[in-house]
Amino acid sequence: MGHEELLKRVTVDPGICAGKPCIRGTRIYIAIILDAQAEGMTPEEVVDHYPQLTVEDIRAASAYAAELARENVWKVTA
Repeated sequence: MGHEELLKRVTVDPGICAGKPCIRGTRIYIAIILDAQAEGMTPEEVVDHYPQLTVEDIRAASAYAAELARENVWKVTA
């Protein structure tokens, strides 16, 4: 799955999670996923903890973080 396809899994909508970036169709913040990985959890462990997610969703969170680091968040829309 390509970078652009991964980013389609992320939504930023003022009506959902107060506009915080989350995985589309869930209310799981990108920050929660990134925090879990920073704590040393593998993508599979994150999915075990949040069964509504997939490994591709975890990759999407990383792709979104990369966009933030490049200051390209304008590409990701609701």
